[in-house]
Amino acid sequence: MKNTLSWVITLLILTPALLASSHKDNTSGTSIDSLNQSQLNWYNLDPHTNDVPGAAVDKAYRDLLKSKKASKEVVVAVIDGGVDIKHEDLKNNVWINRAEIPGNNIDDDNNGYIDDIYGWNFLGNANGENVLFENLEFVRIIRKLTSQFEGIASIEQVPDQQKDDYRLFERCKIKLAEEIESYKTEQQEVEKFVQNIKALENALKEYTGSEKLNAEMIRKIETTDPAIEEAKFFMSLLYDRGYSDTYLDEMQEYTSDYLDKHLNLDFKARHIVDDNVNDIDDIKYGNNDVIGPDAFHGSFVAGIIAAQRNNKIGINGIANDVKIMTLRAVPKGDEYDKDIALAIRYAVDNGAHIINMSFGKEFSPQKQWVDEAMQYAAANDVLIIKAAGNDSNNIDEVIQYPTDILSNGDKLPNVITVGALASQFDLDMVGNFSNFGRKNVDLFAPGVDLISLYPEDKYDSGSGTSFASPVVAGVAALVWSYFPELSSNEVKEVILKSANNNYRGMKVYNPESGFERKKVKFKKLSDTGGFVNAYNAIQLATKFSEKN
Repeated sequence: MKNTLSWVITLLILTPALLASSHKDNTSGTSIDSLNQSQLNWYNLDPHTNDVPGAAVDKAYRDLLKSKKASKEVVVAVIDGGVDIKHEDLKNNVWINRAEIPGNNIDDDNNGYIDDIYGWNFLGNANGENVLFENLEFVRIIRKLTSQFEGIASIEQVPDQQKDDYRLFERCKIKLAEEIESYKTEQQEVEKFVQNIKALENALKEYTGSEKLNAEMIRKIETTDPAIEEAKFFMSLLYDRGYSDTYLDEMQEYTSDYLDKHLNLDFKARHIVDDNVNDIDDIKYGNNDVIGPDAFHGSFVAGIIAAQRNNKIGINGIANDVKIMTLRAVPKGDEYDKDIALAIRYAVDNGAHIINMSFGKEFSPQKQWVDEAMQYAAANDVLIIKAAGNDSNNIDEVIQYPTDILSNGDKLPNVITVGALASQFDLDMVGNFSNFGRKNVDLFAPGVDLISLYPEDKYDSGSGTSFASPVVAGVAALVWSYFPELSSNEVKEVILKSANNNYRGMKVYNPESGFERKKVKFKKLSDTGGFVNAYNAIQLATKFSEKN
């Protein structure tokens, strides 16, 4: 049994890939009542009143906005893997392109996209086919450069003008070999873990005489049998970390997908889209299916921002006067720079005020396209909120793309980068998976064990900086809806200057330290040393507004 505990800790508590990177994309969702109610809406709570590092959204509405009326409807573009725009808790807050006539197969508003009623899907074709899985970027780089450098034994054989590409090629090959070895090892560990857990479950099933277990049943077991007592302890720990009947299958699928699709040089999906991926001017591709084949991640993100508040169903999103524009550009795997650049431009050209980008990768071969698109957003007063990433890295040292640092070293003025917090004021307050950076992460926000939307009117819990980012996007939308005279840069300034920094000196575990669990002062993990606070932001925005 002692070995089982090591699997539990390693794979469910301290392994960022299984906790955050997959975001439980393969789950089936559930009813809101069957989820852990202590996680429900905690991101809206107040640190002082509720003793959690929440964003004080409810307090802002109650104490500062009760007698006020929003004067701007804010459009938030969610660039993601798809959003269930029909969800019961979101459907009233979905952006609709009123200039387009649904279903007539005509580009009525002449924006280049036919029947783009709710946004656009850059991962599909005109026949309604959609990409779900993709390679990681370094796999695509290897495939692209193989013919150029096949048979080359050293850099001395490479012309000077190709040396940078060769170095990149060699770096990617090393990365691929390391990742394949890592995921094969993880696959073996997962199989052992599954065997251990099934043994625990079988022991408890035999003891209780039940063919189906749940957390409540396990906690009620009273026994003097040491083996059953240990099984009870370990399974209770698993259920506390979000374990469900489908969890073992999800873990196995996660590692298999990495090996069979994300890391597989022979796996190719872009032919479905049928564009020239190396031509940014080739924009005649995609379709209007903004839900796509798997809308869990995007729906979860959109729900945090804009799920209808106080409607007696589901959750409470952060902003009332907001509409979600859906841009599907992020597959399971790494996104293409071209799709992201065009999605940003679509958002800007079609009226978005804020863009949420809950994705990221290690390589960006067409970084200039994304840079230019984000500069275009800045020039048009559009604010970008993006996730810091889930690799436990210091992104001052390890670049996470997209980045707000341009190739010339300049920093974009309209981008906020967000790390993830858990719901307790202790050493584990910072998500153990969360990237951080004294220079390149602006602030933190709730991002561990949140409950939000799952497609088809269901709900789920999840963790990741992907879900901390929309907390900030929601607060920005809330501020802007009441103070429309502010510029995007001023909204950013309000968010950052109003961050709750009462806990700057608090010691937390450094995500980078892994098993060593080294401590660091919270203020050293981000630029502000704080976390988002809607109540403070509304107060500061009021002062900004009075100056204007």
